[in-house]
Amino acid sequence: MLAGPIFSREALTAPRQLKHYLLRSGYIAALLVLIYTAAQATFGFREIRNAGDMAQFGTFVFDVLAFVQLSLAMAAALLFGSSNVAQEKDRRTLILLLMTDLRNHELVVGKLLAGLLSVLMLIGVSLPVFCLLRMMGGVSLTQVLWIELLCLTAALAAGAWGSLVAFWREKTFQTLAISVLGLVLFIGFVEGAATLAGSGTTAGRILGMFNPYRALLDLLHPLSRQPNAVVPVVSAWGPVLALLGIGLGLSAVTIWKVRLWNPSRFVFEQAKKKEEQAEVRKQARTVWNTPIIWREICTRAYGRKILLIKLAYLVIAGLTLLTVMQTASDATMLGMLGQSAFAFVGLSILSLLLINAQAVTAFTSERDGQTLELLLVTEVTAPEFIYGKLGGILYNTKELIAVPLILLGWFLAQGQLTLENTIYVGLGFVTLSLFAAMLGLHAGLTYDNSRTAIANSLGTMFFLFVGIFICMVLMIEARASYEMQLIPFLVFILGGALGLWASLTHKNPSSAFLLASAVLPFCTFYAIASYLLGATLGVALFVVVAYGFTTIAMLVPAVSEFDVALGRTTHGRG
Repeated sequence: MLAGPIFSREALTAPRQLKHYLLRSGYIAALLVLIYTAAQATFGFREIRNAGDMAQFGTFVFDVLAFVQLSLAMAAALLFGSSNVAQEKDRRTLILLLMTDLRNHELVVGKLLAGLLSVLMLIGVSLPVFCLLRMMGGVSLTQVLWIELLCLTAALAAGAWGSLVAFWREKTFQTLAISVLGLVLFIGFVEGAATLAGSGTTAGRILGMFNPYRALLDLLHPLSRQPNAVVPVVSAWGPVLALLGIGLGLSAVTIWKVRLWNPSRFVFEQAKKKEEQAEVRKQARTVWNTPIIWREICTRAYGRKILLIKLAYLVIAGLTLLTVMQTASDATMLGMLGQSAFAFVGLSILSLLLINAQAVTAFTSERDGQTLELLLVTEVTAPEFIYGKLGGILYNTKELIAVPLILLGWFLAQGQLTLENTIYVGLGFVTLSLFAAMLGLHAGLTYDNSRTAIANSLGTMFFLFVGIFICMVLMIEARASYEMQLIPFLVFILGGALGLWASLTHKNPSSAFLLASAVLPFCTFYAIASYLLGATLGVALFVVVAYGFTTIAMLVPAVSEFDVALGRTTHGRG
Protein backbone atom coordinates (compact mmCIF):
# COMPACT_ATOMS: atom_id res chain seq x y z
CA MET A 1 0.00 0.00 0.00
CA LEU A 2 2.92 2.34 0.70
CA ALA A 3 4.41 1.81 -2.77
CA GLY A 4 1.12 2.32 -4.60
CA PRO A 5 0.04 1.22 -8.08
CA ILE A 6 3.35 1.97 -9.83
CA PHE A 7 5.21 -0.75 -7.96
CA SER A 8 2.21 -3.07 -8.06
CA ARG A 9 2.15 -2.88 -11.85
CA GLU A 10 5.88 -3.53 -12.09
CA ALA A 11 5.69 -6.46 -9.68
CA LEU A 12 2.84 -8.03 -11.70
CA THR A 13 4.27 -7.47 -15.19
CA ALA A 14 7.98 -8.14 -14.63
CA PRO A 15 7.61 -11.92 -13.97
CA ARG A 16 5.73 -12.27 -17.26
CA GLN A 17 8.76 -11.26 -19.29
CA LEU A 18 11.35 -13.76 -20.46
CA LYS A 19 14.24 -11.48 -19.53
CA HIS A 20 13.18 -11.74 -15.87
CA TYR A 21 13.91 -15.46 -15.84
CA LEU A 22 17.01 -15.13 -18.02
CA LEU A 23 18.44 -12.52 -15.66
CA ARG A 24 17.70 -14.63 -12.60
CA SER A 25 19.10 -17.86 -13.98
CA GLY A 26 21.99 -16.08 -15.70
CA TYR A 27 23.15 -14.51 -12.45
CA ILE A 28 23.19 -17.86 -10.67
CA ALA A 29 25.01 -19.41 -13.63
CA ALA A 30 27.60 -16.62 -13.56
CA LEU A 31 28.25 -17.18 -9.86
CA LEU A 32 28.62 -20.94 -10.37
CA VAL A 33 30.97 -20.41 -13.33
CA LEU A 34 33.04 -18.08 -11.19
CA ILE A 35 33.24 -20.70 -8.42
CA TYR A 36 34.22 -23.38 -10.94
CA THR A 37 36.89 -21.15 -12.49
CA ALA A 38 38.32 -20.32 -9.09
CA ALA A 39 38.39 -24.00 -8.13
CA GLN A 40 40.16 -25.02 -11.34
CA ALA A 41 42.66 -22.17 -11.04
CA THR A 42 43.36 -23.03 -7.40
CA PHE A 43 43.33 -26.84 -7.33
CA GLY A 44 43.46 -27.86 -10.98
CA PHE A 45 42.47 -31.45 -11.51
CA ARG A 46 44.14 -32.88 -8.41
CA GLU A 47 42.06 -34.58 -5.76
CA ILE A 48 41.28 -32.59 -2.61
CA ARG A 49 41.82 -34.60 0.56
CA ASN A 50 42.41 -31.86 3.11
CA ALA A 51 39.30 -30.28 4.67
CA GLY A 52 41.34 -27.25 5.63
CA ASP A 53 42.17 -26.49 1.98
CA MET A 54 38.50 -26.75 1.08
CA ALA A 55 37.53 -24.38 3.92
CA GLN A 56 40.24 -21.92 2.90
CA PHE A 57 39.01 -22.03 -0.69
CA GLY A 58 35.40 -21.50 0.43
CA THR A 59 36.42 -18.46 2.46
CA PHE A 60 38.38 -16.97 -0.45
CA VAL A 61 35.58 -17.43 -2.99
CA PHE A 62 33.00 -16.14 -0.52
CA ASP A 63 35.08 -12.98 -0.03
CA VAL A 64 35.25 -12.39 -3.79
CA LEU A 65 31.56 -13.07 -4.40
CA ALA A 66 30.50 -10.87 -1.49
CA PHE A 67 32.57 -7.97 -2.79
CA VAL A 68 31.23 -8.44 -6.33
CA GLN A 69 27.62 -8.66 -5.17
CA LEU A 70 27.85 -5.57 -2.98
CA SER A 71 29.39 -3.56 -5.85
CA LEU A 72 26.84 -4.94 -8.32
CA ALA A 73 23.91 -4.21 -5.99
CA MET A 74 24.97 -0.60 -5.42
CA ALA A 75 25.79 0.07 -9.09
CA ALA A 76 22.59 -1.52 -10.40
CA ALA A 77 20.43 0.20 -7.78
CA LEU A 78 22.01 3.57 -8.61
CA LEU A 79 21.51 3.02 -12.34
CA PHE A 80 17.96 1.65 -12.23
CA GLY A 81 16.81 4.03 -9.50
CA SER A 82 17.91 7.06 -11.52
CA SER A 83 17.15 5.91 -15.08
CA ASN A 84 13.65 4.76 -14.12
CA VAL A 85 12.73 8.37 -13.34
CA ALA A 86 14.96 10.03 -15.95
CA GLN A 87 13.19 8.11 -18.70
CA GLU A 88 9.84 9.51 -17.58
CA LYS A 89 11.27 13.02 -17.73
CA ASP A 90 12.82 12.55 -21.15
CA ARG A 91 9.52 11.30 -22.55
CA ARG A 92 7.57 14.08 -20.81
CA THR A 93 5.37 11.49 -19.08
CA LEU A 94 6.31 12.47 -15.54
CA ILE A 95 4.03 15.51 -15.87
CA LEU A 96 1.16 13.16 -16.65
CA LEU A 97 1.91 11.17 -13.50
CA LEU A 98 1.90 14.38 -11.48
CA MET A 99 -1.54 15.22 -12.87
CA THR A 100 -3.04 11.98 -11.53
CA ASP A 101 -4.27 11.42 -7.98
CA LEU A 102 -1.04 9.65 -7.01
CA ARG A 103 0.31 10.87 -3.72
CA ASN A 104 3.90 11.95 -3.39
CA HIS A 105 4.99 8.85 -1.48
CA GLU A 106 3.25 6.56 -3.97
CA LEU A 107 5.09 8.19 -6.85
CA VAL A 108 8.54 8.29 -5.22
CA VAL A 109 8.48 4.97 -3.36
CA GLY A 110 6.72 3.23 -6.24
CA LYS A 111 9.35 4.38 -8.75
CA LEU A 112 12.18 3.51 -6.36
CA LEU A 113 10.99 -0.02 -5.60
CA ALA A 114 10.10 -0.63 -9.24
CA GLY A 115 13.67 0.22 -10.19
CA LEU A 116 15.09 -1.93 -7.39
CA LEU A 117 12.93 -4.95 -8.19
CA SER A 118 15.61 -6.62 -10.32
CA VAL A 119 18.29 -5.86 -7.74
CA LEU A 120 16.25 -7.34 -4.92
CA MET A 121 15.63 -10.43 -7.04
CA LEU A 122 19.34 -10.95 -7.72
CA ILE A 123 20.21 -10.60 -4.04
CA GLY A 124 17.53 -13.13 -3.17
CA VAL A 125 18.61 -15.76 -5.70
CA SER A 126 22.24 -15.49 -4.54
CA LEU A 127 21.35 -16.83 -1.09
CA PRO A 128 21.42 -20.54 -2.12
CA VAL A 129 24.82 -20.03 -3.79
CA PHE A 130 26.26 -18.45 -0.65
CA CYS A 131 24.81 -21.26 1.43
CA LEU A 132 26.55 -23.71 -0.90
CA LEU A 133 29.87 -22.06 -0.05
CA ARG A 134 29.02 -22.43 3.63
CA MET A 135 29.02 -26.20 3.15
CA MET A 136 32.70 -26.02 2.15
CA GLY A 137 33.59 -24.60 5.55
CA GLY A 138 35.17 -21.37 6.68
CA VAL A 139 31.90 -19.44 6.35
CA SER A 140 29.08 -19.25 8.88
CA LEU A 141 25.38 -18.87 8.19
CA THR A 142 25.41 -15.66 10.24
CA GLN A 143 27.95 -14.12 7.86
CA VAL A 144 25.83 -15.09 4.87
CA LEU A 145 22.65 -13.54 6.27
CA TRP A 146 24.34 -10.34 7.41
CA ILE A 147 26.04 -9.81 4.06
CA GLU A 148 22.74 -10.30 2.24
CA LEU A 149 21.12 -7.75 4.55
CA LEU A 150 24.03 -5.37 4.02
CA CYS A 151 23.61 -5.65 0.24
CA LEU A 152 19.88 -4.92 0.59
CA THR A 153 20.34 -1.77 2.66
CA ALA A 154 23.26 -0.55 0.54
CA ALA A 155 21.15 -1.00 -2.59
CA LEU A 156 18.27 0.88 -0.96
CA ALA A 157 20.55 3.79 -0.03
CA ALA A 158 22.14 3.95 -3.49
CA GLY A 159 18.77 3.67 -5.24
CA ALA A 160 17.26 6.39 -3.04
CA TRP A 161 20.14 8.71 -3.90
CA GLY A 162 19.75 8.01 -7.64
CA SER A 163 15.99 8.58 -7.41
CA LEU A 164 16.47 11.89 -5.58
CA VAL A 165 18.89 13.18 -8.22
CA ALA A 166 16.61 12.00 -11.04
CA PHE A 167 13.59 13.87 -9.63
CA TRP A 168 15.78 16.91 -9.00
CA ARG A 169 17.70 17.25 -12.27
CA GLU A 170 16.27 17.55 -15.78
CA LYS A 171 18.94 16.07 -18.06
CA THR A 172 19.72 12.35 -18.05
CA PHE A 173 23.48 12.83 -18.21
CA GLN A 174 23.33 15.20 -15.26
CA THR A 175 21.37 12.59 -13.34
CA LEU A 176 23.80 9.77 -14.06
CA ALA A 177 26.93 11.85 -13.51
CA ILE A 178 25.76 13.47 -10.27
CA SER A 179 24.60 10.10 -8.96
CA VAL A 180 27.94 8.41 -9.63
CA LEU A 181 30.08 11.31 -8.44
CA GLY A 182 27.94 11.79 -5.34
CA LEU A 183 28.30 8.13 -4.37
CA VAL A 184 32.07 8.19 -4.92
CA LEU A 185 32.47 11.44 -2.97
CA PHE A 186 30.36 10.14 -0.11
CA ILE A 187 32.28 6.87 0.28
CA GLY A 188 35.60 8.69 -0.10
CA PHE A 189 34.67 11.35 2.46
CA VAL A 190 33.36 8.82 4.99
CA GLU A 191 36.42 6.58 4.63
CA GLY A 192 38.82 9.52 4.81
CA ALA A 193 37.11 10.98 7.87
CA ALA A 194 37.01 7.59 9.59
CA THR A 195 40.72 7.05 8.87
CA LEU A 196 41.67 10.47 10.21
CA ALA A 197 39.54 9.99 13.32
CA GLY A 198 41.09 6.57 13.95
CA SER A 199 39.45 3.18 13.54
CA GLY A 200 39.61 2.51 17.27
CA THR A 201 37.92 5.74 18.35
CA THR A 202 34.19 6.22 18.78
CA ALA A 203 34.02 8.83 16.03
CA GLY A 204 35.94 6.55 13.67
CA ARG A 205 33.61 3.61 14.33
CA ILE A 206 30.50 5.77 13.83
CA LEU A 207 31.80 7.21 10.54
CA GLY A 208 32.88 3.76 9.40
CA MET A 209 29.31 2.53 9.70
CA PHE A 210 28.33 4.60 6.66
CA ASN A 211 30.89 2.87 4.42
CA PRO A 212 29.39 -0.44 3.22
CA TYR A 213 32.78 -1.78 2.12
CA ARG A 214 34.27 -1.31 5.57
CA ALA A 215 31.26 -3.08 7.05
CA LEU A 216 31.75 -5.89 4.52
CA LEU A 217 35.37 -6.36 5.56
CA ASP A 218 34.34 -6.51 9.22
CA LEU A 219 31.81 -9.23 8.39
CA LEU A 220 34.22 -11.24 6.27
CA HIS A 221 37.07 -11.02 8.79
CA PRO A 222 35.56 -10.54 12.25
CA LEU A 223 38.81 -11.52 14.00
CA SER A 224 40.56 -8.44 12.61
CA ARG A 225 38.09 -6.26 14.51
CA GLN A 226 38.03 -8.47 17.61
CA PRO A 227 41.57 -9.89 17.89
CA ASN A 228 41.21 -10.91 21.54
CA ALA A 229 37.81 -12.59 21.26
CA VAL A 230 37.66 -16.37 21.58
CA VAL A 231 34.46 -16.49 19.51
CA PRO A 232 34.07 -13.24 17.54
CA VAL A 233 30.63 -11.70 17.29
CA VAL A 234 29.47 -11.43 13.68
CA SER A 235 27.04 -8.52 13.51
CA ALA A 236 26.42 -5.45 11.34
CA TRP A 237 23.54 -3.75 13.12
CA GLY A 238 25.28 -0.39 13.03
CA PRO A 239 26.06 -0.25 9.27
CA VAL A 240 22.69 -1.79 8.33
CA LEU A 241 20.75 0.75 10.38
CA ALA A 242 22.97 3.60 9.13
CA LEU A 243 22.44 2.68 5.47
CA LEU A 244 18.73 2.13 6.07
CA GLY A 245 18.52 5.55 7.68
CA ILE A 246 20.26 7.14 4.68
CA GLY A 247 17.84 5.46 2.28
CA LEU A 248 14.77 6.49 4.26
CA GLY A 249 16.09 10.02 4.75
CA LEU A 250 16.81 10.53 1.06
CA SER A 251 13.40 9.13 0.15
CA ALA A 252 11.72 11.47 2.64
CA VAL A 253 13.49 14.47 1.09
CA THR A 254 12.43 13.34 -2.38
CA ILE A 255 8.80 12.92 -1.27
CA TRP A 256 8.85 16.39 0.23
CA LYS A 257 10.41 18.09 -2.82
CA VAL A 258 9.00 16.08 -5.72
CA ARG A 259 6.26 18.57 -6.64
CA LEU A 260 8.50 21.56 -5.97
CA TRP A 261 11.10 20.24 -8.41
CA ASN A 262 8.58 19.03 -10.98
CA PRO A 263 7.47 20.22 -13.41
CA SER A 264 10.93 21.69 -13.69
CA ARG A 265 11.62 25.28 -14.53
CA PHE A 266 12.76 24.08 -17.94
CA VAL A 267 9.11 23.82 -19.05
CA PHE A 268 8.30 27.34 -17.95
CA GLU A 269 11.56 28.72 -19.33
CA GLN A 270 10.67 27.37 -22.77
CA ALA A 271 7.33 29.19 -22.72
CA LYS A 272 8.98 32.37 -21.48
CA LYS A 273 11.61 32.23 -24.22
CA LYS A 274 8.93 31.86 -26.88
CA GLU A 275 7.19 35.00 -25.61
CA GLU A 276 10.44 36.95 -25.53
CA GLN A 277 11.38 35.85 -29.02
CA ALA A 278 8.02 37.06 -30.31
CA GLU A 279 8.73 40.57 -28.94
CA VAL A 280 12.45 40.97 -29.34
CA ARG A 281 14.52 39.70 -32.23
CA LYS A 282 17.74 38.33 -30.90
CA GLN A 283 20.95 38.39 -32.86
CA ALA A 284 21.42 35.01 -34.52
CA ARG A 285 24.62 33.08 -34.00
CA THR A 286 26.60 31.73 -36.91
CA VAL A 287 26.18 27.98 -37.30
CA TRP A 288 29.08 25.91 -38.59
CA ASN A 289 28.88 23.85 -41.75
CA THR A 290 28.68 20.80 -39.43
CA PRO A 291 25.63 21.67 -37.31
CA ILE A 292 25.70 18.53 -35.11
CA ILE A 293 29.11 19.16 -33.59
CA TRP A 294 28.31 22.91 -33.40
CA ARG A 295 25.27 22.12 -31.27
CA GLU A 296 27.29 19.74 -29.06
CA ILE A 297 30.06 22.27 -28.46
CA CYS A 298 28.53 25.74 -28.70
CA THR A 299 25.18 25.20 -26.97
CA ARG A 300 24.11 23.96 -23.59
CA ALA A 301 22.70 20.74 -24.93
CA TYR A 302 23.25 18.92 -21.64
CA GLY A 303 22.21 21.65 -19.22
CA ARG A 304 24.02 24.30 -17.27
CA LYS A 305 25.00 22.06 -14.37
CA ILE A 306 27.58 20.15 -16.40
CA LEU A 307 30.23 22.58 -15.12
CA LEU A 308 29.40 21.56 -11.56
CA ILE A 309 29.77 17.92 -12.58
CA LYS A 310 33.23 18.61 -13.95
CA LEU A 311 34.09 20.57 -10.81
CA ALA A 312 33.05 17.63 -8.65
CA TYR A 313 35.24 15.34 -10.74
CA LEU A 314 38.20 17.72 -10.35
CA VAL A 315 37.62 17.72 -6.59
CA ILE A 316 37.76 13.93 -6.55
CA ALA A 317 40.94 14.02 -8.66
CA GLY A 318 42.52 16.57 -6.33
CA LEU A 319 41.68 14.56 -3.23
CA THR A 320 43.04 11.44 -4.90
CA LEU A 321 46.32 13.14 -5.74
CA LEU A 322 46.56 14.59 -2.23
CA THR A 323 46.00 11.15 -0.71
CA VAL A 324 48.70 9.64 -2.92
CA MET A 325 51.19 12.36 -1.96
CA GLN A 326 50.55 11.96 1.76
CA THR A 327 50.49 8.15 1.89
CA ALA A 328 53.16 7.32 -0.67
CA SER A 329 54.70 3.94 0.13
CA ASP A 330 55.82 0.73 -1.53
CA ALA A 331 52.79 -1.21 -0.29
CA THR A 332 50.58 -2.85 -2.89
CA MET A 333 46.80 -2.86 -2.94
CA LEU A 334 45.27 -6.35 -3.19
CA GLY A 335 48.68 -7.70 -4.18
CA MET A 336 48.35 -6.18 -7.66
CA LEU A 337 48.92 -2.42 -7.76
CA GLY A 338 50.88 0.14 -5.84
CA GLN A 339 49.00 2.95 -4.13
CA SER A 340 49.75 5.45 -6.91
CA ALA A 341 48.73 3.00 -9.61
CA PHE A 342 45.60 2.05 -7.68
CA ALA A 343 44.59 5.73 -7.44
CA PHE A 344 45.19 6.22 -11.17
CA VAL A 345 43.15 3.13 -12.05
CA GLY A 346 40.24 4.21 -9.83
CA LEU A 347 40.22 7.71 -11.34
CA SER A 348 40.44 6.29 -14.86
CA ILE A 349 37.52 3.92 -14.27
CA LEU A 350 35.42 6.83 -13.04
CA SER A 351 36.36 8.81 -16.17
CA LEU A 352 35.46 5.94 -18.49
CA LEU A 353 32.08 5.44 -16.84
CA LEU A 354 31.24 9.14 -17.15
CA ILE A 355 32.41 9.21 -20.79
CA ASN A 356 30.21 6.23 -21.53
CA ALA A 357 27.24 7.85 -19.77
CA GLN A 358 27.75 11.05 -21.77
CA ALA A 359 27.90 9.04 -25.00
CA VAL A 360 24.77 6.95 -24.52
CA THR A 361 22.68 9.88 -23.27
CA ALA A 362 23.88 12.00 -26.22
CA PHE A 363 21.82 9.72 -28.46
CA THR A 364 18.95 8.71 -26.17
CA SER A 365 18.22 12.34 -25.29
CA GLU A 366 17.64 13.05 -29.00
CA ARG A 367 15.19 10.16 -29.30
CA ASP A 368 13.30 10.86 -26.06
CA GLY A 369 13.19 14.60 -26.72
CA GLN A 370 11.67 13.85 -30.15
CA THR A 371 14.40 15.84 -31.89
CA LEU A 372 15.81 12.80 -33.66
CA GLU A 373 12.82 12.80 -36.02
CA LEU A 374 13.63 16.39 -36.96
CA LEU A 375 17.20 15.41 -37.79
CA LEU A 376 15.99 12.56 -39.95
CA VAL A 377 14.14 14.92 -42.29
CA THR A 378 17.14 17.22 -42.72
CA GLU A 379 20.09 16.75 -45.06
CA VAL A 380 22.44 15.77 -42.24
CA THR A 381 24.31 12.70 -43.42
CA ALA A 382 25.22 9.67 -41.33
CA PRO A 383 28.95 10.56 -41.08
CA GLU A 384 28.07 14.12 -40.04
CA PHE A 385 25.77 12.85 -37.32
CA ILE A 386 28.02 10.11 -35.92
CA TYR A 387 31.30 12.02 -36.12
CA GLY A 388 29.60 15.15 -34.83
CA LYS A 389 28.21 13.31 -31.83
CA LEU A 390 31.53 11.58 -31.20
CA GLY A 391 33.43 14.85 -31.44
CA GLY A 392 30.97 16.55 -29.10
CA ILE A 393 31.29 13.71 -26.58
CA LEU A 394 35.08 13.93 -26.55
CA TYR A 395 34.94 17.74 -26.29
CA ASN A 396 32.47 17.75 -23.42
CA THR A 397 34.50 15.13 -21.53
CA LYS A 398 37.94 16.54 -22.32
CA GLU A 399 38.61 17.19 -18.62
CA LEU A 400 37.82 13.56 -17.83
CA ILE A 401 40.42 12.47 -20.37
CA ALA A 402 43.02 15.13 -19.57
CA VAL A 403 43.15 14.67 -15.78
CA PRO A 404 44.35 11.02 -15.80
CA LEU A 405 46.90 11.93 -18.48
CA ILE A 406 48.12 14.84 -16.35
CA LEU A 407 48.38 12.46 -13.41
CA LEU A 408 50.51 10.17 -15.57
CA GLY A 409 52.76 13.14 -16.36
CA TRP A 410 53.11 13.83 -12.65
CA PHE A 411 54.12 10.21 -12.02
CA LEU A 412 56.71 10.57 -14.79
CA ALA A 413 58.09 13.76 -13.25
CA GLN A 414 58.31 12.07 -9.85
CA GLY A 415 60.23 9.15 -11.30
CA GLN A 416 57.51 6.60 -10.51
CA LEU A 417 57.13 5.76 -14.21
CA THR A 418 59.56 5.60 -17.08
CA LEU A 419 58.87 7.50 -20.29
CA GLU A 420 58.23 4.22 -22.12
CA ASN A 421 55.66 3.00 -19.59
CA THR A 422 54.01 6.44 -19.50
CA ILE A 423 53.48 6.32 -23.26
CA TYR A 424 52.09 2.78 -23.04
CA VAL A 425 49.64 3.62 -20.27
CA GLY A 426 48.59 6.84 -21.99
CA LEU A 427 47.88 5.07 -25.28
CA GLY A 428 45.90 2.40 -23.46
CA PHE A 429 43.79 4.96 -21.61
CA VAL A 430 43.06 6.99 -24.77
CA THR A 431 42.04 3.79 -26.58
CA LEU A 432 39.69 2.81 -23.75
CA SER A 433 38.22 6.33 -23.76
CA LEU A 434 37.40 6.03 -27.45
CA PHE A 435 35.98 2.56 -26.81
CA ALA A 436 33.75 3.87 -24.00
CA ALA A 437 32.47 6.74 -26.17
CA MET A 438 31.75 4.53 -29.18
CA LEU A 439 30.11 1.84 -27.03
CA GLY A 440 27.66 4.44 -25.68
CA LEU A 441 26.76 5.63 -29.18
CA HIS A 442 26.41 2.04 -30.38
CA ALA A 443 24.05 1.17 -27.51
CA GLY A 444 21.95 4.27 -28.14
CA LEU A 445 21.68 3.44 -31.83
CA THR A 446 20.96 -0.25 -31.21
CA TYR A 447 18.31 -0.17 -28.49
CA ASP A 448 15.04 1.68 -29.03
CA ASN A 449 14.31 1.90 -25.30
CA SER A 450 16.46 4.51 -23.56
CA ARG A 451 16.52 2.71 -20.24
CA THR A 452 17.67 -0.50 -21.93
CA ALA A 453 20.34 1.35 -23.89
CA ILE A 454 21.74 3.05 -20.78
CA ALA A 455 21.66 -0.16 -18.75
CA ASN A 456 23.33 -2.14 -21.53
CA SER A 457 26.06 0.42 -22.16
CA LEU A 458 26.99 1.14 -18.54
CA GLY A 459 26.45 -2.51 -17.62
CA THR A 460 28.95 -3.63 -20.26
CA MET A 461 31.56 -1.21 -18.90
CA PHE A 462 30.86 -2.26 -15.30
CA PHE A 463 31.11 -5.97 -16.00
CA LEU A 464 34.28 -5.39 -18.00
CA PHE A 465 35.97 -3.81 -14.99
CA VAL A 466 34.58 -6.39 -12.56
CA GLY A 467 35.70 -9.23 -14.84
CA ILE A 468 39.23 -7.85 -15.03
CA PHE A 469 39.34 -7.44 -11.25
CA ILE A 470 38.13 -10.99 -10.61
CA CYS A 471 40.56 -12.41 -13.16
CA MET A 472 43.51 -10.66 -11.52
CA VAL A 473 42.49 -11.72 -8.01
CA LEU A 474 42.11 -15.36 -9.04
CA MET A 475 45.47 -15.36 -10.83
CA ILE A 476 47.26 -13.96 -7.81
CA GLU A 477 45.52 -16.37 -5.44
CA ALA A 478 46.36 -19.40 -7.61
CA ARG A 479 50.08 -18.52 -7.79
CA ALA A 480 50.57 -20.86 -10.71
CA SER A 481 51.89 -20.56 -14.23
CA TYR A 482 49.77 -18.02 -16.08
CA GLU A 483 50.14 -19.95 -19.31
CA MET A 484 48.59 -23.01 -17.66
CA GLN A 485 45.69 -20.96 -16.27
CA LEU A 486 44.16 -20.40 -19.72
CA ILE A 487 42.29 -23.72 -19.49
CA PRO A 488 40.56 -23.08 -16.13
CA PHE A 489 39.73 -19.54 -17.21
CA LEU A 490 38.36 -20.71 -20.54
CA VAL A 491 34.75 -20.95 -19.36
CA PHE A 492 35.02 -17.54 -17.73
CA ILE A 493 36.43 -16.02 -20.94
CA LEU A 494 33.86 -17.71 -23.18
CA GLY A 495 31.06 -16.40 -20.97
CA GLY A 496 32.39 -12.87 -21.34
CA ALA A 497 32.70 -13.31 -25.11
CA LEU A 498 29.13 -14.57 -25.36
CA GLY A 499 27.80 -11.63 -23.33
CA LEU A 500 29.76 -9.11 -25.41
CA TRP A 501 28.52 -10.73 -28.63
CA ALA A 502 24.90 -10.55 -27.46
CA SER A 503 25.33 -6.88 -26.57
CA LEU A 504 27.02 -5.83 -29.80
CA THR A 505 24.86 -7.82 -32.22
CA HIS A 506 21.44 -7.08 -30.73
CA LYS A 507 20.16 -5.40 -33.91
CA ASN A 508 22.87 -5.57 -36.58
CA PRO A 509 24.95 -8.77 -36.42
CA SER A 510 28.16 -8.80 -38.43
CA SER A 511 31.32 -10.83 -38.83
CA ALA A 512 33.35 -7.94 -37.39
CA PHE A 513 31.31 -8.02 -34.17
CA LEU A 514 31.72 -11.79 -33.99
CA LEU A 515 35.48 -11.47 -34.38
CA ALA A 516 35.69 -8.62 -31.85
CA SER A 517 33.63 -10.57 -29.30
CA ALA A 518 35.87 -13.60 -29.72
CA VAL A 519 39.21 -11.78 -29.68
CA LEU A 520 38.68 -9.08 -27.02
CA PRO A 521 38.26 -11.38 -23.95
CA PHE A 522 41.32 -13.47 -24.92
CA CYS A 523 43.41 -10.37 -25.53
CA THR A 524 42.28 -8.95 -22.19
CA PHE A 525 43.29 -12.19 -20.46
CA TYR A 526 46.68 -12.10 -22.16
CA ALA A 527 47.16 -8.45 -21.17
CA ILE A 528 46.35 -9.24 -17.52
CA ALA A 529 48.72 -12.21 -17.46
CA SER A 530 51.45 -10.18 -19.15
CA TYR A 531 51.04 -7.36 -16.64
CA LEU A 532 51.34 -9.73 -13.69
CA LEU A 533 54.48 -11.18 -15.29
CA GLY A 534 55.98 -7.69 -15.53
CA ALA A 535 55.58 -7.09 -19.27
CA THR A 536 54.81 -3.62 -20.64
CA LEU A 537 54.83 -3.52 -24.45
CA GLY A 538 52.68 -6.66 -24.75
CA VAL A 539 50.04 -5.25 -22.42
CA ALA A 540 49.77 -1.95 -24.31
CA LEU A 541 49.83 -3.65 -27.71
CA PHE A 542 47.04 -6.09 -26.96
CA VAL A 543 44.87 -3.45 -25.26
CA VAL A 544 45.23 -1.01 -28.16
CA VAL A 545 44.68 -3.65 -30.83
CA ALA A 546 41.75 -5.44 -29.15
CA TYR A 547 39.79 -2.41 -27.98
CA GLY A 548 40.77 -0.32 -31.00
CA PHE A 549 39.47 -2.99 -33.38
CA THR A 550 36.22 -3.28 -31.39
CA THR A 551 35.81 0.51 -31.54
CA ILE A 552 36.23 0.49 -35.32
CA ALA A 553 33.87 -2.49 -35.59
CA MET A 554 31.19 -0.39 -33.88
CA LEU A 555 32.01 2.81 -35.77
CA VAL A 556 31.78 1.43 -39.31
CA PRO A 557 28.21 0.03 -39.00
CA ALA A 558 27.13 3.17 -37.14
CA VAL A 559 28.09 5.22 -40.18
CA SER A 560 27.25 2.82 -43.01
CA GLU A 561 24.02 1.37 -41.57
CA PHE A 562 22.75 4.50 -39.83
CA ASP A 563 19.86 4.93 -42.27
CA VAL A 564 18.83 1.29 -42.01
CA ALA A 565 18.82 1.39 -38.22
CA LEU A 566 16.70 4.53 -38.05
CA GLY A 567 14.51 3.89 -41.05
CA ARG A 568 15.31 6.71 -43.45
CA THR A 569 16.95 7.07 -46.85
CA THR A 570 19.81 9.48 -47.58
CA HIS A 571 21.12 7.80 -50.70
CA GLY A 572 22.49 10.36 -53.06
CA ARG A 573 22.90 13.13 -50.49
CA GLY A 574 26.24 14.76 -50.26
